[in-house]
Amino acid sequence: MWTWILWVVGALLVLGLAAFVTLVLVMRTKNRRGLAVVRRFNRRVTNRRTLRDAGEAGSSNDLIRHVGRRSGARYATPIGVYPMDDDFLVYLPYGTGVDWLRNVRAAGSAELLVDGQTYVVTPEIVEPAEALPYLTAADRRVARLFKVTDFLALRRAAVGATGPGGAA
Repeated sequence: MWTWILWVVGALLVLGLAAFVTLVLVMRTKNRRGLAVVRRFNRRVTNRRTLRDAGEAGSSNDLIRHVGRRSGARYATPIGVYPMDDDFLVYLPYGTGVDWLRNVRAAGSAELLVDGQTYVVTPEIVEPAEALPYLTAADRRVARLFKVTDFLALRRAAVGATGPGGAA
């Protein structure tokens, strides 16, 4: 009986390790098919769970609201942001071709919900040298592990350009 349980646990550990190594390789090489699978999983599973409280006070995830560049539909995407002086920083493990970023760049602005506050922000791609000092040591290690080289600064819009509850 114990032998069987150990085999099952061992097999699950090996499968988990193999999945992790595959994820790291896909992210580091930016393999199109692999990234499509990861993005699809995140869109269907992770994002749906994260959207429940993203942007609310105390949540570990933030929310960016944007308008589709072709459809004109309104979307909400959970993201993680870091404080960057008076602005916000996002690291882009999938690169700059993700739909939400293409929508935000096409519109020139978006609404960002962080810790219960709403901000109007404008996007700006920044160099790793400018972005890395704002990440924690652990997040810099993750960025290095996944070979993240794309970073986005979300600049707060000028005073008077925010909606209700926003701060500029």
